[in-house]
Amino acid sequence: MKPLTLHKDFSLSAVTAGFLAVLISYSGPLVIFFQAAQSAGISAGMMSSWVWAISIGAALSGILLSLWLRVPVVTAWSAPGTAMLVTLFPALSLNEAVGAYLTAGAILFLIGISGWFDRLVQAIPRGIAYAMMAGILLQFGVGAFQSVASMPALAFGMLLAYLIFKRLFPRYCLVLLLVVGVALAVGLEGSNLAGIGASLAAPQFIAPQWSWSSTLSLAIPLVLVSLTGQFLPGMAILRNAGYDTPARPVLATTGLASLAVACFGGISIVIAAITAALCTGRDAHEDPDRRYVAGIANGVFYLLGGTFAGTIILLFSAMPKTFVAVLAGLALIGAITSNVMGAVNEEDHREASMLTFLATASGMSFFGLGSAFWGVVIGALAYLILHRTGWLPKNLLAGLLAAGKDQGVR
Repeated sequence: MKPLTLHKDFSLSAVTAGFLAVLISYSGPLVIFFQAAQSAGISAGMMSSWVWAISIGAALSGILLSLWLRVPVVTAWSAPGTAMLVTLFPALSLNEAVGAYLTAGAILFLIGISGWFDRLVQAIPRGIAYAMMAGILLQFGVGAFQSVASMPALAFGMLLAYLIFKRLFPRYCLVLLLVVGVALAVGLEGSNLAGIGASLAAPQFIAPQWSWSSTLSLAIPLVLVSLTGQFLPGMAILRNAGYDTPARPVLATTGLASLAVACFGGISIVIAAITAALCTGRDAHEDPDRRYVAGIANGVFYLLGGTFAGTIILLFSAMPKTFVAVLAGLALIGAITSNVMGAVNEEDHREASMLTFLATASGMSFFGLGSAFWGVVIGALAYLILHRTGWLPKNLLAGLLAAGKDQGVR
């Protein structure tokens, strides 16, 4: 390992990249977390504890990994996992959610220290994983347009701003959209920002509770989407930027961070994917060996955000639900698109992927288990029946095909 020369490697461009990554996370993925908290019906104080937990978990793991590996490791909370919470609350209790967080964190830690990450991801049909995420995220995109009826001026104003910023300033689109959305909410809908001031977070302990329902509906899908939706693309971004970073320390460290913050409402801490690109590219610094400063800066700004989580909650609480719905939906358009394309492009099991997508998007619940679980189960079963033959006895398969011909099945 190279000697630490942080004072020499410091640069304004790297600090700016770290700041923008945090700002974009608070502008986009945090909105989904806020929606999950609203669906659970929790208090503003508990919501502040949630934001504190995910911010501190991301801050400490990101700073530690960036210093340790000398690589711009940007960590965050699981946005796909947060999206699942919206579909599970209020049927799932907060205590059961925390129990599922602990289970998922322990599994991710074990996968990390075992070195099984690459082999495990290869065993999961990618189309099914993409389809499950697309089904989960679809409701957010649809919700952005369903909210038009209640506040059309605000919704269409934010949509127009999104298109303009996406064309002119794509990198800062979400940050600018947040600013414009707040301005429109104040100017058109009368939202009051007078009561917003500096407010420190007060972490609140939540006793965990375990159940088979929460384990199968949240913990296992959370592990799946964290591996395929965060760690896989996040590690790919690092490697594409020229960093030959092993996955083991990243998964192990974020797994421990997840366990540490779970009982305060913090969902799984993972490596960032979309915002990580801001800190790994040339905009952070021309010299790749000095970009790790961006990862450290990202963690420092998360520390500040977590400390003043109460202020962030006051801001979002002052905004109308239409603002939150539109911002969340537009922020996830890229993620929805990439997951739909990922599901469709897997030609060798496209039907299984689409069954996963439809089952997950339906919001179905059966035996107390959510649609994400059933989407994966139905998709995996379809994959085995439609696209794999080795698991069925040959005589049974031949008999089924012969029976289909006798019945005129084509």
